[in-house]
Amino acid sequence: MSEDYGLFGPGSVTWRVMAEPVQMIGGFRALILQALHPPSMWGTAQNSELMDPHAAWARLGRTIEFVRVRTYGTHDEVERVGRRVRNLHSRLSGLNMDTGEVFPVDAPENLLWVHMGEVDSYLDVALRAGIPLSRADADAFVDEQRRSGAVVGLDPADIPASVAEMRAYYAEMRPRIYACREAKEGLRRLFNPTVPRQWLPLKLAAPGIATLVVATLPRWARRMYGLPATPLEDVWATTWLKALYRGTQVVPEAWRYSPDARRARELTRGNGTDLAAAS
Repeated sequence: MSEDYGLFGPGSVTWRVMAEPVQMIGGFRALILQALHPPSMWGTAQNSELMDPHAAWARLGRTIEFVRVRTYGTHDEVERVGRRVRNLHSRLSGLNMDTGEVFPVDAPENLLWVHMGEVDSYLDVALRAGIPLSRADADAFVDEQRRSGAVVGLDPADIPASVAEMRAYYAEMRPRIYACREAKEGLRRLFNPTVPRQWLPLKLAAPGIATLVVATLPRWARRMYGLPATPLEDVWATTWLKALYRGTQVVPEAWRYSPDARRARELTRGNGTDLAAAS
């Protein structure tokens, strides 16, 4: 019986992209980008502990665990966490603060926006950091991630399957999004988070990390937040992403990668896939 590698597996672009520590920046970028879709932001803020600074870290931990299982878990593990998320979302609704209308949190538009925020952010950080990816690899990553979208209840046929389709999606969505009050509050807290005592060093590092995160956003997204949006920020962010990625390459793999990422790389090597370019 063949081993169950879950949604992806040895040789997948997803395993290559998601393994790198620099994707911590991609994760935070996704959250700030996702917040620009008001219904998604309102649905989250009104139904979770996101806006409670003392409980938000626990929620962030659950999100990280979901992404970990979705990326590296077996099919059964992925289905289990996916079913839990789908069941939770199906019971929740949000209030549109502009119109006063009630909407389901799991409306396809909301789910798709959140999904694409992740895909765009992880891919953008990977490319700008210098993780070796060809144009075909970039398209393959977007296509592979349709499986991730299905986990939360999206129809893969309705999800962009290439970089070009993803760009067209964002062009279509831009007139419908803006930075609502809750999004701006989330951005402010990124720079000055409330953290548990044992994580005090993270609080000290937060302004620098947050500055890099917001600089990686598309210029149109930075403008929506009222932030500087010139090519200078793009160059600065790309330079720092490359430096972070290259800096991690000198760290031994046993320390550089999470246990799941190390196993994924070992399986990929064992499957005959060349990792030399990515090492």
